[in-house]
Amino acid sequence: MAGLCSLLGLLVLAGPIPLNAAKRFRDVVSHGRAVAPAIRHQDRLHGWSPDQNIWNEKLYPVWKEGDSRWKSCWKGGKVRAILTSDSPALVGSNITFVVSLVFPRCQKEDESGNIVYDRSCENVTASSSDSYVYNWTGWTEERDWGKCPNRSTHHVFPDGKPFPCHPGWKRKNFIYIFHTLGQYFPKLGRSSAAVSINTANMTLGPQLMEVTVYRRGHRTYVPVTSTRDIYMVTDEILVFVNMSQKNDRNSSDDIFIKDLPVVFDVHLHDPSHFLNTSTIHYKWEFGDNSGLFISSGPVFNHTYTLNGTFSLNLTVQASAPGPCPRPSPSPPTPTSPYFIVSTVNASDAPTPLPTDASLQDWRRETPDESCQVIRYGHFVASLTIVEGILEVNIIQMTNIQKSVSQAEDSTIDFVVTCQGNTPTDVCTVISDPTCLWPQNTICDPVEIDDQCLLTIRRAFSEAGMYCVNLTLGNEASLALTSTLVSISGRAPGSPARVGAGILVSISALTVFTVLLTFFVYKRFKEYKPIESCPGTNNNGLDVSFHKKKAMFFPGNNEKDPLLKKEAGIV
Repeated sequence: MAGLCSLLGLLVLAGPIPLNAAKRFRDVVSHGRAVAPAIRHQDRLHGWSPDQNIWNEKLYPVWKEGDSRWKSCWKGGKVRAILTSDSPALVGSNITFVVSLVFPRCQKEDESGNIVYDRSCENVTASSSDSYVYNWTGWTEERDWGKCPNRSTHHVFPDGKPFPCHPGWKRKNFIYIFHTLGQYFPKLGRSSAAVSINTANMTLGPQLMEVTVYRRGHRTYVPVTSTRDIYMVTDEILVFVNMSQKNDRNSSDDIFIKDLPVVFDVHLHDPSHFLNTSTIHYKWEFGDNSGLFISSGPVFNHTYTLNGTFSLNLTVQASAPGPCPRPSPSPPTPTSPYFIVSTVNASDAPTPLPTDASLQDWRRETPDESCQVIRYGHFVASLTIVEGILEVNIIQMTNIQKSVSQAEDSTIDFVVTCQGNTPTDVCTVISDPTCLWPQNTICDPVEIDDQCLLTIRRAFSEAGMYCVNLTLGNEASLALTSTLVSISGRAPGSPARVGAGILVSISALTVFTVLLTFFVYKRFKEYKPIESCPGTNNNGLDVSFHKKKAMFFPGNNEKDPLLKKEAGIV
């Protein structure tokens, strides 16, 4: 009996040894770095598993950094993984992570999920008979995997869970292990994989996401690469503001023109559309003592009437779904069979609960989605307001008449006036009538007095309709005006017109002469007179006369015997 007890004791002591020696997820995905603390209740992610689970090292071997096997884990080079996310994420919204694999040069993934050599790439080392780097489709056909994976085969994740059965699972030959906050999520994928996480239970602040990638092998899965990236969970809305102005020359320098409205267009970083159903208010302070403005739309206009530097302050307020606050302590036992408890739901209607329902049950039954939490976002910018060109107008257009000895281009003078600061340069863009296709651009420096009145002369080489854009600019502003110009043909008495008329007349006369000669030749050849018998000269003269008459005075020849070609007609 004593010997049996001793044996049982040895078994009890030896029992935990394999479990302690077995690798866990946290040991594999952390790659020797300090592991995260134990999972807190508020950090539990839906559908994720704790990283204290056992890792199947026999099916998914683990290599340390510097292991020589890394050099042969992929044919033709090294695979890199790029991890991106739409961080920062507002707490309660979803954050999405995307892993993309970068294969060695001249390798790519085909439609079936195999890795092939890119034939369009130069210096492809593979022969024409071997176009595959990894032909996983051939493996599936040889082994007859069936429609769905099962536990009896090696189609399982490192924790033993079988691959999900869905169409196209055989074409997904990479296994991605996502790891964060002491939890992991395995996923099948092709050359890229994406995972979305709800941040409602996440701790605020920066967090680390790590991804380990394995590829399919003949008997086991082979590690090929790993990557990691920092993401941020915040309770403040990320706000961007695009500022623009009509005549502003450079919208990115935060320098704007006095007495012209500045357009402020607000964009919220909300890639998961978490705030789509929220009520959002925008509070504006422009720093020019104009007061506080509140709007419900993301676009707002404001006009600065003084020069100087002003501080813009924008506060965005949104009501978003969030966790409900804890209820107050248990109320005293009521005397009526039912009592009323006022919840923090969006509606003001109270929620009745039975007397035998405990406060703890009420906490569990109250859905978090019914509560609204106010979230804020802020934007601050420093704006510089200066003088600028406010407006440009064409007040007169004059067609300049030129003498015969001068150039033949049509010239028009544009008299232009402007308001605001004086310009230092002027540009003219001549386009087609739709103002879409520029044909000529001319820019010149100008010196204008305080009246801002100048004449711009431009030449047009051809007749037609043109769109003319006149732009006046200086260091801070750029003002534009447009007009349509119709250029008619040159005067009839101009030398070019006379020369063109002579050439046309000569060409027409030459064509007429050629046609007339051809017509006479054809008639003479077709109606060649019958030669008269010897001694009958009078008849030949008569025939010649009728021939000339028929040529110049054609008449009704329907009775001519030569036109009657049918037999029996005279």
